[in-house]
Amino acid sequence: MLQLNCKETERSAKAFVRYPGGKRRLLVFLRRCLPAVEDIDGKYIEPFVGSGAVFFYLRPKRAVLSDINPELIDLYRAIRYAPRQVWAVYKEFGNTKTDYYLVRDKYTPKALVEKAARTLYLNRTCFKGMWRHNREGRFNVGYGGQQRRWVINQEDLVYYSSALRGVELECADFQLLIDRAQEGDFIFADPPYRPGCRECLHSHYVWHQFKYHDYQRLAECLQSAKSRGVRWLMTISSHEDIICLLKGNYALRIPRGTGKMPGILTADSGEVIVSSYLIEGSARL
Repeated sequence: MLQLNCKETERSAKAFVRYPGGKRRLLVFLRRCLPAVEDIDGKYIEPFVGSGAVFFYLRPKRAVLSDINPELIDLYRAIRYAPRQVWAVYKEFGNTKTDYYLVRDKYTPKALVEKAARTLYLNRTCFKGMWRHNREGRFNVGYGGQQRRWVINQEDLVYYSSALRGVELECADFQLLIDRAQEGDFIFADPPYRPGCRECLHSHYVWHQFKYHDYQRLAECLQSAKSRGVRWLMTISSHEDIICLLKGNYALRIPRGTGKMPGILTADSGEVIVSSYLIEGSARL
């Protein structure tokens, strides 16, 4: 396994994007289920990158990160190419509730760096890091405060930039990515889901709705990838209708996860890990 110094370990576990459904706080549990980075012969592929917690923990040499949210991918691209410039714009935004709503509703950036700084600012100062848009596609989450704004700094963004160097970044539907996966590749999938539920609708922490037919399509893609020699691991709702889509694989209950309340850990989370390979303690579906 890649060895990191203390500061790098702290940063790899922190992630610069707040995501209520992110897996940063589950890394202690997840890491024993993931392959060692040196055991990934092909590419590491993450079709729902979100906060990228697992990617930043593993730091694979070859990776493809994707999401259907263009604002998120633009943020990743800007951090990779110009972390100091993003920070310079980010730190100039105001520190009050009024400033937040001015940036959210009135500020219209044009350059990639400015767009990324705005996204990062809203993400770190909005209510619980939620990512919600109205029918016109405009970010509409309320103000959450400045407490988490300065948890990150310029050095952090430079670190994340180095981790993203050489990584392929795409804004695409998950199926396009998974269908391209080849033998030796590893996929980590963390799709939008509401723990214990069949669908993810009217959620406060996803960019768009994720319905049952999307889970069907995702399951079909992953099963097909498995037949091509691709290994994968997915975190998902434990609802029986979803689990039934993934027969022939292995499931392991997440003992302490985010649950139905965004950002709140619970002992009965309604979440499971499903993988194409055997994990200690998992059961075959």
